[in-house]
Amino acid sequence: SVLVMEPVAQQRIHRIIHEYFQQQKLKAHGLHHRRKILLVGPPGTGKTLTAKVLAHELHLPLHIIQVDRLVTKFMGETSAKLRQIFELMQRELGVYLFDEFDAIGAERTLENDVGEMRRVLNAFLQFIEQDQSDSLIIAATNNPKLLDHALFRRFDDVLHYHAPTETERQQLIENVLGTFLTARFSWKKVLIASNGLSHAEIDHACRDAIKTAILSDNSKINAQQLIDSFQQRHDAYIGR
Repeated sequence: SVLVMEPVAQQRIHRIIHEYFQQQKLKAHGLHHRRKILLVGPPGTGKTLTAKVLAHELHLPLHIIQVDRLVTKFMGETSAKLRQIFELMQRELGVYLFDEFDAIGAERTLENDVGEMRRVLNAFLQFIEQDQSDSLIIAATNNPKLLDHALFRRFDDVLHYHAPTETERQQLIENVLGTFLTARFSWKKVLIASNGLSHAEIDHACRDAIKTAILSDNSKINAQQLIDSFQQRHDAYIGR
């Protein structure tokens, strides 16, 4: 997959990478590199891909923690699992992505909140506050309104993701199609057809079109083939 995002967000990701490689210089002045990051945005907009890119650029292993699977019904078990993960961060340098983070990050004052979840969230807040490792901690959420406000203060940076703009959609399509793109391409119709799809859906639709072209012994993809592929994604994901 190709990470395409607005320049400001790209600059902030580059800043995370730059500070990581310059962390000793920062530590010499009593400062720490930004390493606790919250990613906020709808599904398929590049949050998990950002974690993969950071792991690749920093030459670190990526550990993805599915938070909804971490939560159990047994008293204290989830907090114990969290403790083990934070202990692992200290021992093994890496990028640790807490996916579907709102499973434990829900506002503590919500009426339907249960005592165990409050304890889990308090434990997470304590662990992330005390963590002194050099590992990158990334939390990803689709529902920022559900997150406890106390969480935002624990992160060094918050990156917001959105459905791709027209310019970003064209850049993504060009990147994925590569040499399969025809010289004469009806961008106007293609960009209209791709409107409302996420980065991931556009990526998958382009790759579907490439597969169809290869299996049909074609080396190029025309606009209508791509529009048809986008329409299939609209039908499948949006129900149009």
